[in-house]
Amino acid sequence: MLLATVIAQSTPASASAAPPSGGIRVWDLFTQSFDVFTILLLVGSVVAVAVIVRCMIEIRRATIIPQRSLDEMRRLMSGDRVDELRNFAREDGSLIAAAVAAALSVPMGPSGQRDRAAMRDAAEIAASERCAQWFRKIEPLNVLGNLGPLLGLAGTVYGMIIAFAELGSAGGQASPANLSTGIAKALFHTMLGLLLALPALTAFGFYRPIIDRLCNEALSIASDLVERLPTTDKPESDKPF
Repeated sequence: MLLATVIAQSTPASASAAPPSGGIRVWDLFTQSFDVFTILLLVGSVVAVAVIVRCMIEIRRATIIPQRSLDEMRRLMSGDRVDELRNFAREDGSLIAAAVAAALSVPMGPSGQRDRAAMRDAAEIAASERCAQWFRKIEPLNVLGNLGPLLGLAGTVYGMIIAFAELGSAGGQASPANLSTGIAKALFHTMLGLLLALPALTAFGFYRPIIDRLCNEALSIASDLVERLPTTDKPESDKPF
C-alpha cells in the first residue's frame, strides 16, 4: 500500500489527463484542409478516372485494328471494286481505313493512273496522324500524373505558411498539438497529389506500349494493303489492251 501510494503521488498530473487515443481522423484532416488546392486535386482525380475508364473501353485490338473492317476492305480489293472501297474506307474511320482512303484520294496523272509513291506518302501521313490521335488519348494521364504532386506540394507550402503565420500571431505560444495538427493538414495536400499521380502514371505506362504495339501492327497491315491497291479506278477487265 505504501509503495502504491508513493507511485501515485509521483505520477504527473498531466499523465492522468492524457487525451484519449485515436487522434484526428483522415476525414477530419480532409475537411479541415479543404481549399482551392484540394478542389483542383479532386477535379484532377475525377478527370484521371474518366480517362482511365475511356482507355479501358477504347484501347483494344478490336478498336484499333477492327477485323471486320479489314476483311471488308480485302473483299472489295479482291473484286476490284475501287469506288466501294473508297467510300467504305472514308466512312469506317479506323486507322487502316484512313490510310487506304488517303491512298485512293491521290489524283490520277495524265496516264490515267496514280503514282504509287504518292499513294504511299499519303497513306503514311494519314496513318501517322491516326496513331498520334491514339497517343493523345492517354496524354492527359501523363500531364495529371506530373502535375498532381506539384499541386500537392504547392498546397502543402501554402498550409505551412498559414500554420506558421498563426504561430507568429500567437506570439509563439501555440501548443505543440495545435502546431502538429496544422502541419498534418498541410501535408494532406501532398498525399492527395500522390494519390492522383500514382494511378495516372501507372495507367499511362501501361497503355502507352499497348498503343505503340497495335499502331505499329496497323501500320504494317496498312502498308501491305496500299501496295496492293490498284493505281486506277477502272477494273482490270475494262483496261485497254
